[in-house]
Amino acid sequence: MRVPKRIQGSATRPLLITLVVVIVIAALGFVYASPYIAVNNLKRAADARDVQTVNQYVDFPALRDSLKQQVGAMLTRRLEADAGNKMATIGAVIGVTLIGPLVDAYATPDGVSALLNGMPPRGTPGEQPAAPPAGGTDAAPAAADNGSQPNAAPPERKGTAGYRSLNEFAVTYQRGEGNANYSAIFRREGLITWKLAAINLNE
Repeated sequence: MRVPKRIQGSATRPLLITLVVVIVIAALGFVYASPYIAVNNLKRAADARDVQTVNQYVDFPALRDSLKQQVGAMLTRRLEADAGNKMATIGAVIGVTLIGPLVDAYATPDGVSALLNGMPPRGTPGEQPAAPPAGGTDAAPAAADNGSQPNAAPPERKGTAGYRSLNEFAVTYQRGEGNANYSAIFRREGLITWKLAAINLNE
């Protein structure tokens, strides 16, 4: 018995509507998840020193400008806090003259890796980004105190991530100094493209 075309069309229409709804939901889910994917891809590429991939996920001119402002502000706060300690003040003044080299050191795959492993710049003269924790990108935070090993990398600190606005996404880390935090800030470029564009060292 042949089924009339009108009945066939009525039967297939709900399936088409369901399929469209599923596709739309999947697309929206992917758009929402895109910054999380970008952070994960960038961290893995930076830890592996994959320069080509890092360049795809970092707006280096914007990151340099942000680092320059943030490190300068950090050193200014140090000057104000150490006003009574002449040696500390002299060290901070020297640090101010070295903002350029420090920014140059952190606006690199090594620096990006350090930033995304919870190891921001401290503003000390001649500072270089710390190496990623041993064990790769999935290493758990270490409990040991590195105070007796000045050249050892600090333990990796896990971050919390989330949207701050429609076009801004941030990964926030605890600095290990009381309740002090800092954030790596990603900005949207297009619909699903996100790039690391700024650092806030004083959340």
